[in-house]
Amino acid sequence: QVQLVESGGGLVQPGGSLSLSCVASGSIFSINDMGWYRQAPGKQRELVASITSVGVINYADSVKGRFTVSRDNAKNTVYLQMNSLKPEDTAVYYCNADVWHQNPGNPEVVYLEAWGQGTLVTVSS
Repeated sequence: QVQLVESGGGLVQPGGSLSLSCVASGSIFSINDMGWYRQAPGKQRELVASITSVGVINYADSVKGRFTVSRDNAKNTVYLQMNSLKPEDTAVYYCNADVWHQNPGNPEVVYLEAWGQGTLVTVSS
């Protein structure tokens, strides 16, 4: 079993900042890419930012220069610092991770694309 638990969403005024975090837990062997996606009402889920286990980072064009993704491999945690927030950043933000894990009683290491439950970010005055 693998769980991703996000925290840090909320309401912020335009131009403000928020910080999200996501912790992966369970019988984890290793984690490759971690990242953040978002889904606004009536729109498809889209990639916001991703980071590999060695720190290679990718951002959506819409957030470049405003958002910063980072991770702590020792803590199986990924962060998203969001600055200069705009109303169009309003969405449910989901944590995502490519996890190799072991099921209880089974020595086989298996791959799982894990998702968090989502945290709502609302940018509004």
